[in-house]
Amino acid sequence: MIQSNTTHPIISDLEKRYTTKRYTTKRIPQDDLDVVFQAMRLSPSSINSQPWKFIVIESDEAKERMHNTFANKFQFNQPHIKTASHVILFAYNPEYTRDDYAQVIDADIKNGRTQAENREQAFGAFAFVDMNTDEQGNNATWTKAQTYIALGNTMHAAARLGIDSTPMEGVDAELIGEIFEKELNGYICDVALVLGYHDDSEDYNAKLPKSRLAKEQIIQVL
Repeated sequence: MIQSNTTHPIISDLEKRYTTKRYTTKRIPQDDLDVVFQAMRLSPSSINSQPWKFIVIESDEAKERMHNTFANKFQFNQPHIKTASHVILFAYNPEYTRDDYAQVIDADIKNGRTQAENREQAFGAFAFVDMNTDEQGNNATWTKAQTYIALGNTMHAAARLGIDSTPMEGVDAELIGEIFEKELNGYICDVALVLGYHDDSEDYNAKLPKSRLAKEQIIQVL
């Protein structure tokens, strides 16, 4: 078991957080959900691109649709869908364009971060998108990476609020794309996050000690 040499709240959050295996039907209070959603929105991304879309599965109808995406594979994750409080689809734009970045720049101008007269100059950062875009206009590898930053940020926010979570790459991106085609509107979901509260009697992972490699094995200070 890892022994921490600090009592900092961040470390406490991360030591308590684990991947939940069984959930109760307890629902997350709206006030806490609002904090989680704001944390997702405030997540950082390269050049502040925000090439993502977060689809919140909350209603029984939406949960039924999500449940059906497990028809062909990854059935071990299927029980979470109807039991847990919420599921969030973390989707990314596979063809992020100059028009997409224009929305970011216009928001910057509205929020006072960029002066209106400097709008065209602000597009200079888009060169980094070009560096990560192939001849067909695909930059999915880059945009997907940004989405995982938001995933990590959301998991920490949930842990701070005492909300359990389960990140799931065990999802069927193809079926999700079909069943949530309207909501995704061209975006792709390869990972989802379950949120709720663990079942003490059924969640075997809740009682297991946390295990990570030693600091000396993974951190090198030069």
